[in-house]
Amino acid sequence: MFWAMYNLPLVAVVGRSNVGKSTLFNRLTSERLAIVENVPGVTRDRIYAQSSWNGRSFLVVDTGGITDSRDSMAKQITDQSLLAANEADVVVFLVNVRDGLVAMDQIAAEQLRRVKKPVILVANKAEQLHEAAADFYPLGLGQALPISAEHGLGIGDLLDLVVSSLPDQAEADAPVGLAIAVVGRPNVGKSTLVNTLLGKERMITSDQPGTTRDAIDSPLLYGEQSLTLIDTAGIRRAAKIDEPVEYYSVLRAIRAAERSDVVLLMLLASDPATIQDKRIAGIAHQAGRACLILINKWDTVTGEDRDQGEFTAKVRDELKFLDYAPMLFISARTGLGVNRILPLVMEIAAEHARKIPTARLNEVLNEAVLMHEPPSYKGRKLRLYYATQVHTKPPIIQLHVNDPDLVHFSYQRYLENQFRQAFGLKGTPLILRFKPRERDRQK
Repeated sequence: MFWAMYNLPLVAVVGRSNVGKSTLFNRLTSERLAIVENVPGVTRDRIYAQSSWNGRSFLVVDTGGITDSRDSMAKQITDQSLLAANEADVVVFLVNVRDGLVAMDQIAAEQLRRVKKPVILVANKAEQLHEAAADFYPLGLGQALPISAEHGLGIGDLLDLVVSSLPDQAEADAPVGLAIAVVGRPNVGKSTLVNTLLGKERMITSDQPGTTRDAIDSPLLYGEQSLTLIDTAGIRRAAKIDEPVEYYSVLRAIRAAERSDVVLLMLLASDPATIQDKRIAGIAHQAGRACLILINKWDTVTGEDRDQGEFTAKVRDELKFLDYAPMLFISARTGLGVNRILPLVMEIAAEHARKIPTARLNEVLNEAVLMHEPPSYKGRKLRLYYATQVHTKPPIIQLHVNDPDLVHFSYQRYLENQFRQAFGLKGTPLILRFKPRERDRQK
């Protein structure tokens, strides 16, 4: 649909479960982007991050474990791993020296040979077992390079091999683009929406809550605008989080929302604005992110419940602090309303980054004061001298006053409404800061 990969060569880290792929991914990218836990099957989807070595930049993708299981979820994970290998310019095939050569390594090697891409065979966990790397020669992929991803041994040699195997091509930095985080409770359709927007099965989807465990970045091109869609783990109530893996997944979802420009808050049409929805919405609001509310599975609503006006009023009443966020009724599965999402995202992203001219800002401020004079408190009257915008993403307006303590919440809300009425600022938080003039501060 709008899919476009960053213009960088791609290196895929693949292998069976629990051989250390995520640890190696973290080592290669110098970041803890992949969840690392000594439990097979922790990484399910593909995770991308940028790396560089000797002046050459490339993307690294972590994958789930290749398996021959007939389980539907395991098969999807294997399919995703092989898809990553097919997309890659170089494949790093990781095996585990401590386990030795096992049947699943042979099955994975056979599947990778069909990919017909350069494959670098790497024997992990070889701290004291360098000679054992020769045991993997029967795989027919050449001599295995012994490394220890955990301790960093042999990583430089591996990177030398990776860079020398990359195709010659013009270098280009990965575009920063606009970051869009998709957040919500488990099983509200986040991954389905990302797949629909991308036009391919980029994310594993399932009716089972908690399918997505990492925050997954997917490059996307919309017109000439580079975007990054971030699919996140469903955020459950703290009392429901009992696995270490899920704890870090939720933490990563929160960080994904905080590092985004726009948050897509997904609610279920059958059960909108729960207490947990409010908590998740609060993450976006407190982080100062632009926000778009998506009511998913609207196609399943029938009868009197299908009144959008009444439904909107109900959600607005529950999420009062997000009254600036537009709302769309969609079906991620059927595509209903999905074509309206990205145009609206671009609109509210522009509002989020908007810079208001100081002269016009003060015109609106003066008009607001004339229409509704500031209140007095204990015989002292609030005086507003001038305003200036000091920040974008979100817009922050600093108002110079005689005493910030005289600003009542209701008058602050009034001023915010006046600014919104004059400048729009749809979809973005607006922060007002009150600062005493220097002469008033010295009194």
